[in-house]
Amino acid sequence: MKSKKISMNPITDFIASGVLDLYVMGATSPEETHTVEQMAAAHPEIRQEIEAVSQTMESYALAHAVAPRNVVKPLLLATIDYMERMKLGELPVSPPVVTAQSQLEDYALWLNREDMILPPDADDTYAKIIGYTPAATTAIVWIKKMADYEVHKDEYERFLIVEGTCDIIAGEETHSLKAGDFFAVPLHTPHMLKVTSPEPCKAILQRLSIA
Repeated sequence: MKSKKISMNPITDFIASGVLDLYVMGATSPEETHTVEQMAAAHPEIRQEIEAVSQTMESYALAHAVAPRNVVKPLLLATIDYMERMKLGELPVSPPVVTAQSQLEDYALWLNREDMILPPDADDTYAKIIGYTPAATTAIVWIKKMADYEVHKDEYERFLIVEGTCDIIAGEETHSLKAGDFFAVPLHTPHMLKVTSPEPCKAILQRLSIA
């Protein structure tokens, strides 16, 4: 029977133990963290290995990162803005449900407000929420170029175009829209919006939860 080879190098054994990987991930216990930092202070090999592990994990994370859709940030900022407006005394009002019979005049209360404008320094997509309930979120959105592909499984998304023109590509079909046009995105259908006018496409966007 072969005898098990015993390492005589404590630094090599420490590196091989996997504790440095856990340390870089922040998963070591306080005692292990203290030990790693002591070893790193005393041995350049440990410091070099920590740096190598950090670089490897960073490279892996960057290679497998999923970029958020370009509508995520503006809708998050719009939500924060809406909450701040409520804190300052704005009373919540439920805008009408967007349907094929909707008219732009139905949303004049919000479209004519002085604060519902596109800032000069706005990103490609900008939004102002005009109504929120657990069942419906309604916003005025401005899109300068495009909105990335997305799929809705638990909510209906509807558009009423206010200004400009755009193509909404849903599945294999392209729908060209202008001011006054309505479009309801089918559930479970990949879709994206591409602006076709020189000016941003401005629309009433409404998302309705499935009852």
